Amino acid sequence: MMSKGTLFIVSAPSGAGKSSLINALLKKFNLDDSLRLSISHTTRDPRPGEVDHESYHFVSVEEFESLIERNAFFEHAKVFDNYYGTSKEIVLDWINQGKDVLFDIDWQGARLIKEQVPEAIKIFILPPSLDALRQRLIKRGQDEMDVINKRMAQAMSEISHYDEYDYVIINDDFDESLITLRSIILSKRAELKSLQNNNQALLDDMQRQAKEYEAAWLPCASALQAALAASKKSEE
Repeated sequence: MMSKGTLFIVSAPSGAGKSSLINALLKKFNLDDSLRLSISHTTRDPRPGEVDHESYHFVSVEEFESLIERNAFFEHAKVFDNYYGTSKEIVLDWINQGKDVLFDIDWQGARLIKEQVPEAIKIFILPPSLDALRQRLIKRGQDEMDVINKRMAQAMSEISHYDEYDYVIINDDFDESLITLRSIILSKRAELKSLQNNNQALLDDMQRQAKEYEAAWLPCASALQAALAASKKSEE
């Protein structure tokens, strides 16, 4: 039976560094192609440098609402007057191929996916402080101050839900945060339950061989130990 992957939900307020961490993780630590990023559908306009079907699936409002009617999304929400949604078909196909899948979504979407996939792992990225978060949004140079203020208000709402998550990373030092994020994924793969689910035949065979070796070796070891003891006693 083919191994199944795990869903990792990653949430953060805008400007906390979530996208940068995810991109670095995929670039530096995904050489075996075992990890995929779920690409959301959205009705917002592409930002400079964003590519359709790589950054997002950019669709019209009409297309998005048609997908909602067809129940094509794990979750969908309207954020800053734009729709965002996560495709069920693409994600489930990856999971069934044994790929781990990262979700880059807000706390509302995280709740909906967790309800449908209880075994999903939820990770929240926090900024080192609210002042640092505001400065990051300003330095990004993508938005006017009224939009930044709106994002800060939204950030307060997002941050208030951090305690609903399994893991929290305070992104003060980027490299350290990246290692922590990778460690969470690796630790999940190393869980006994995950290993049993995905490698049961291998584990069963290894355990069988170990028991056979133990059964064959222990009598020999006992006999050897008795012989050594007898030899030592005769020398005395």
